[in-house]
Amino acid sequence: MPRVVYNSDRGKICPRCGWPEAECRCSKAAEEAVPDRIVAKLRIERAGRGGKTVTVIYDLPRNDAFLKDLAQDLKRACGTGGTATDDGVELQGDIRDRVRELLVKKGFQVKG
Repeated sequence: MPRVVYNSDRGKICPRCGWPEAECRCSKAAEEAVPDRIVAKLRIERAGRGGKTVTVIYDLPRNDAFLKDLAQDLKRACGTGGTATDDGVELQGDIRDRVRELLVKKGFQVKG
């Protein structure tokens, strides 16, 4: 969504996501409950990263604490850098096989 400079009919705009406060997406992201059965999807990306390969785990529950803990566990287990994003985790390098094994051990269903 483009950044709105001024608009009187929407009310207050969230400074983080740019949506009206009633429809704010960033506050809902932190509150989403973690389901019992989690389906994680894997892919690798190179576009927009200077040719570097990144393993992306996406379609995860939008829960900030859950994503940060998962990112820390995966980074520590794989010995690589990475970060938690809005709906997933990004890890440096093509380590899909190791990540797949770790996620299955945690009880996730893994696709990709």
